[in-house]
Amino acid sequence: MSITDTDTDTGTETEIDTGTDTGTDTDTDSDTVSWNPKALGEILSNDEGRPVLFTNARILTMDPLIGTMTGADLLFVGSLVVGVGPAIVTAAQDDNAIVVDCTGMTIAPAVVDTVALAGGRGHRSEYVATLTPGNTPDFLVVPDELAADVPSAVATLMTRPEQVSALVAAGRPVLWAGTDAPGRATAPEAGIPASDDLTGSPRVGVWIDRNDFLHQELTADGRYDETRGGRPHAYQGRYWIDGDRIDYLDDLGFWAYGEFQGDELHHAGYVMKLG
Repeated sequence: MSITDTDTDTGTETEIDTGTDTGTDTDTDSDTVSWNPKALGEILSNDEGRPVLFTNARILTMDPLIGTMTGADLLFVGSLVVGVGPAIVTAAQDDNAIVVDCTGMTIAPAVVDTVALAGGRGHRSEYVATLTPGNTPDFLVVPDELAADVPSAVATLMTRPEQVSALVAAGRPVLWAGTDAPGRATAPEAGIPASDDLTGSPRVGVWIDRNDFLHQELTADGRYDETRGGRPHAYQGRYWIDGDRIDYLDDLGFWAYGEFQGDELHHAGYVMKLG
C-alpha cells in the first residue's frame, strides 16, 4: 500500500511506501517478513532518530480523555509517543517519517493497567501506560478480529503470539509478524546472579545519610554492611547495580532497592553520600 502526497507548490505527487502485505505470517522459504518488511528494516536501522508512524489503525489508547479511535495514527520519536489520532500521516513526508500501514489492525497498550481496566483509577493522571502523547511507546498490533478490547489483545499475545503483527517496547520491535524481531532484547536469566567485581567502581565505599544515622558500606565483592545508630552489622547481604538502580538481598532473606541520583544514594527514605 502507498499513500499519495501532493506538493501544493509544484503540483507533483509522491508516494510513501507503507508495505503491501497486511498478513502476519512469515515466508519460510525465503525467511523474510511479509508484514511491512520495509518498515521493519527502516526501524531497525533508524540511527538518525526519524519519527515512526503506525497509521490507519484502530487504537485503544486506554486514556479516558482520548478513548478509542478508528482510522488513526500513532506517532513516536525514539522512546516517546508524540502524537495519536487521525490525519497525522499527512505530514509523514515532511517529517521523513517511517510509515507502518496498519490497515485491519488494532493497536493496544502492551503494558496493561489492570486497575484502570477494572475502573479503579480516580483521576486520568493516575492511569498507567496509556497510549498518550508523553508516554512510552509500548504497544501491540493485532488483527482487529483478535483485539475486541485490551484484554483480548493481550490474550492473543500470551496464547497466540504468532498472530501478533508487532510488539513494540520503548519504540523498538520485539515481535514482528509473529516472530522475534532481529536484535530484540532478551529477558535476563532467572535466578540470583553472581556478583560482579566492582574494584575501582566510584560507587564502592561507605555511604552516610544526612543525619549520620545510617552508614552503608558497599564493597567491591558485591557485599553490603550497614551500621545503624552506631549498631554495627545491623543488616548485611549482597547487592547488584544495574545502571542507577541497586538491588539488595539481605542475609535474612528480604529484598530492598535504592537509586543513585548524581552523587547521592536514595534508599528506604534515606539520602546518603559517600563518606
